[in-house]
Amino acid sequence: MARFLYALALYAVLPLILQRLWWRGLREPGYRRHLGERFGYYREARPEKPLLWVHAVSVGEARAAAPLVRALKQAFPDHAIVMTGTTAAGRETVRQVYGESVIATFLPYDYPESVQAFLDHFRPRLGILMETEIWPNLLAHCAEQEVPVVLANARLSEKSARGYRRWRALIAPAFRSLAAVCAQSEADAARLRELGAPRVEVTGNLKFDVTLDAAQLAAGREWKAKVARPVLLLASTREGEEKLLLNELKDESFLTVVVPRHPQRFDEVSSISQSRRTRARLPDPKDQVHLGDTMGEMAFYYAGCDVAVIGGSFLPLGGQNLIEALAAGVPVVFGPSMFNFAEASRLALEAGAALQAEDPAAAIGMARVLIADGVRRAEMSEAGRKLCAAHQGATQKHLAVLKELVRG
Repeated sequence: MARFLYALALYAVLPLILQRLWWRGLREPGYRRHLGERFGYYREARPEKPLLWVHAVSVGEARAAAPLVRALKQAFPDHAIVMTGTTAAGRETVRQVYGESVIATFLPYDYPESVQAFLDHFRPRLGILMETEIWPNLLAHCAEQEVPVVLANARLSEKSARGYRRWRALIAPAFRSLAAVCAQSEADAARLRELGAPRVEVTGNLKFDVTLDAAQLAAGREWKAKVARPVLLLASTREGEEKLLLNELKDESFLTVVVPRHPQRFDEVSSISQSRRTRARLPDPKDQVHLGDTMGEMAFYYAGCDVAVIGGSFLPLGGQNLIEALAAGVPVVFGPSMFNFAEASRLALEAGAALQAEDPAAAIGMARVLIADGVRRAEMSEAGRKLCAAHQGATQKHLAVLKELVRG
C-alpha cells in the first residue's frame, strides 16, 4: 500500500517535475536534452555483451566511482558498463571521465513503467548504486526480476537516517531488497542495518582510491609559480558561501581563487571576482579574487594553492569532498557542517591534516595563519598524503562483493 500511494504522489507531481526540468534547462541546457531517458525511452541499441549498471547521481558520485569502474572493466572484460545519473553536470562528468568506455544515460524517474522500461532495455546482471540512492519502485522491480543491487560506498548520516525512519513503511522494503551494502564506516553500517539492509560490510571510502590527474597537478604547480604569490582556494562553494567568506578578506597579500560547486553559478560568482580562468589564464598581479570557472579540474586548483577552504560546510549543507585536497597535499580548512563527509573529516582532523572552523571568519583567520606558516603547511600536507595512503583499498573490498554476486 505504501508503494502504491508513493506512485500516486509521483503521478500527481509530474507537471511540476516537467516544469522544473524546463526551468533548470534555462541555466543548464543539458536538462532539456535526452528527456525520453528520464521516462525509460532509449534510442541506443543495447550492447550484445552482458551488462553491469552503475548509478552515480551527480558529479561527486561519478568521480568517486572511477576506481571501481576501472576495476570492474578489468575483472569483467566481456561485460559492458552503463552509467546512469540524475543531473546534467553528472552526465557531463561521466563523458569527461570515462569517454566512450561506458554507456552514459539518465536514470528514469521512479515511475513503475519507467523503471521497468529501463530494466527491459538494458537487462543488467548487476546494479550498483553509489552512496545513498534509494528508489522504492526501482528496487522493487529489480528484486522481482532478480537483478541484484548493491549500495556502494554507502554513507548515511544520522540526519538522513531520521528522515528515512519517518517513511519506514515505504523505505524498509527497499533496503531489505538490497543484495549487499558496502559501507564507508562502522557508523554508516549500523544506521543502514537499523533501516533493514540485510548484508552490510564495512569496505571503506572509494574516494581514497581516486587517482589525481598527474597532468593537472603539474599544470597547477606551473600556474602557481607564474602567479608568484600565495594562493587561497575556496573549493566547491555553494550559493551564499562566497560572500560570507570573501567578506572576511581585506587587502590581502595573497590571491583568492573561488571554484563554485555548480557550473551554472559561474556567471553569478564572476560579479565578485576580478578575473576568471576561461578568459585570463593568469590573473593580473593586482587581482584579489580569481574565478575558477572550469569543470573537472579540481586537481589543477588544489595543486595551484597553498591552503584550501572546503565549501558546502558553512551553511547546513553537509560539506563537500575534502579527500582530493588531502591527496594533493593541501592543508584543509572546513566549516561546522560536514555530516556528508563525517568519517573523512574526522580522520583528517585526527591526523592533523585539516582544521575545523566554527564560522567563515574563523576559517579565513585559520587560512591566514597557515599561509604565513610554511612549516605548519608542510606538516599538514604530509599528514594528508599519509592519511590517504593508509585508507586506500576500498576498491578491492568492493570488488570482492561484486564478483560474488555476478558469478552467483
